[in-house]
Amino acid sequence: MDLQEQLKKLFPQHEPSNEPEAVEEQDHILFIQKEPMICKYEKRKGKATTIIEGYEGSDEDFKILAKELKTKLSVGGTFKDSSIIIQGDYRDKIMALLKDKGFSVKRVGG
Repeated sequence: MDLQEQLKKLFPQHEPSNEPEAVEEQDHILFIQKEPMICKYEKRKGKATTIIEGYEGSDEDFKILAKELKTKLSVGGTFKDSSIIIQGDYRDKIMALLKDKGFSVKRVGG
């Protein structure tokens, strides 16, 4: 007995619909600031890291931005002490992504 048959026995009046359910995702609007964000490169314990600092909005918005960057770059990273720490040297890609979102970015260090 397959699952559809079992469900029909449990709920005989139910009419299944063939339309896929629409999932609505809300785009979160980030606070765009006048001062540039700082994108710098450091080596920590011998490994390259990219650090983004200087966001003036709420920490929740900055965490959302961190998640978007990590997802688009397919890299690891964290949000700590009002800065985003990305594993690897991705300054050029991060700066391009932030500029597309409307942020002004300043490159620091190398």
